[in-house]
Amino acid sequence: MTLLIDLLSGLCLAGGSFFCLVGGIGLVRMPDFYTRMHAASIAETLGAGLILLGLMLQAGFTLVAVKLALVGLLLFFASPTATHALARAAMIRGVKPLLGPQRRGVKEASSKR
Repeated sequence: MTLLIDLLSGLCLAGGSFFCLVGGIGLVRMPDFYTRMHAASIAETLGAGLILLGLMLQAGFTLVAVKLALVGLLLFFASPTATHALARAAMIRGVKPLLGPQRRGVKEASSKR
């Protein structure tokens, strides 16, 4: 039974690490503020949730697992709320989203004739 729990915990920790890494890469690779924010918030919430689940499996039924669950609930509610507030503040401030494909070094042809 402990082998199964260790295996599940390792899978959760590896999956959470993967999603956190992908979110970090998304911060660098995405073209504008809104897509960067989306990549970071979604991947961070899922990655941190999986890491906390893996840690709870390792802790067993203890007070540590309850504390980790409370941290997970806080993260589950606070991260999307903070992301929404940040996006709303950016929209009010006038940050425009990138609409359409972004081509570097190529001037787009004018549709006016």
